[in-house]
Amino acid sequence: MQYDVTVIGSGPGGYVAAIRCAQLGFKTAIIEKYNTLGGTCLNVGCIPSKAMLDSTEHFHNAETTFKDHGIEISKPKANLKQMIQRKADVVKSNVDGIAFLMKKNKIDVHHGVGSFIDKNTIKVTPEKGNPTEIKTDKVIIATGSKPADLPFAKIDKKRIISSTEALELKEVPKHMIVIGGGVIGMELGSVYARIGSQVTVVEYMDRIIPTMDSTMGKELTKATKKLGIDFKVSHKVTSVESKGKEVTVKAEDKKGNEVEIKGDYCLVAIGRKPYTDGLGLENIGLKTDDRGRIEVDEHLKTSVDNVYAIGDVIRGAMLAHKAEEEGVLVAEQLAGQKPHINYRLIPGVVYTWPEVASVGYTEEELKDEGREYKVGQFPYKALGRARASMDLDGLVKILADKATDEILGMHIIGARAADMIAAGVTAMEFRAAAEDVARMSHAHPTYMEAVKEACLAATANRPLHI
Repeated sequence: MQYDVTVIGSGPGGYVAAIRCAQLGFKTAIIEKYNTLGGTCLNVGCIPSKAMLDSTEHFHNAETTFKDHGIEISKPKANLKQMIQRKADVVKSNVDGIAFLMKKNKIDVHHGVGSFIDKNTIKVTPEKGNPTEIKTDKVIIATGSKPADLPFAKIDKKRIISSTEALELKEVPKHMIVIGGGVIGMELGSVYARIGSQVTVVEYMDRIIPTMDSTMGKELTKATKKLGIDFKVSHKVTSVESKGKEVTVKAEDKKGNEVEIKGDYCLVAIGRKPYTDGLGLENIGLKTDDRGRIEVDEHLKTSVDNVYAIGDVIRGAMLAHKAEEEGVLVAEQLAGQKPHINYRLIPGVVYTWPEVASVGYTEEELKDEGREYKVGQFPYKALGRARASMDLDGLVKILADKATDEILGMHIIGARAADMIAAGVTAMEFRAAAEDVARMSHAHPTYMEAVKEACLAATANRPLHI
């Protein structure tokens, strides 16, 4: 078959790219190696982890806050099997939705491993049956990423596990050791801490969520310690051994002393790495860099004409919404349009509770650049809405240019931070000043009032409610 555009990979970047290509009139195909569409995000990443986070947060509230709300129940019991079943139902609903969108937009779906024969010919090798070949004018590589492991901590999928296995456990761990205090480690650590696991987070850097503003890491540490999570920051893991039902993790603290931790499961959550296995990049003369990424120019085009790459497989943050924006950008460029992406304004979110969300510069980045800035903060505990919902942990932090008052960064930890950060993205896309936001009317009582108050604090040190 002959196509205008063929997309390899059906994660958020891939399926969105395919939809936008089809909307723009291109005859489009998508190739997916697995039986279901949606990639890591829908099947074993973003969506299922949020389902588990929501289920366990409901359980945690039943244990801790229901009584204060006047809801009296007998002691709740965590049914992990049902939680995982509900998660599977949520995944199926989302995956089915992507299949519907492919049909709606008349996109041909080919299941199997897609590999280049040449830049205009792709072989599709299904799990069963004979390979087929398709012809295409242009290709978008959107093959995503897979969990990274350590040379001395090979994932066995039984006791030494990745995020994929952590979403399918048959029992609540007695003691889960989490290597990595980033987004994945903190989210899944929270899931199991809420339903009774002892959780120890071992982080190489001197704070958790180290890529975000340091204030967020400090506040999240305080909040999640209330779940009983134990943190060992500035610890370098040196070995991980699994014997029977016990895992032993050895690490060195910042003074070089050896620390030994024993548990029944070890989650390796040190990040993800680009996935290009089986693509046959060598057949079209494409190479990857030292981190396994495909190199692209500012238009996301590879060194091979009419071959593009997006998402986790190229530079930048490994975020579903970043991949989506890139998929749309490539599609619209192919149609002769001139889209753009401001990578500085792609938000990052940690879906713990409280949630953490950030966009723009961190305070550390501004210091490194020698840029003069102002800081405005406002705590959730001063919000009427937060008192009403008993969500008192957290704050909003605004960074603004000292001379112009332009908002340079917004960092939120607290209830609904993931939704609230869109206000920061909007303000910064239009290059708003802190005073601009401070003078906008915000509904009362809402969590968003904390954004207004933090902007008041940044622009003239005049918050109204503290």
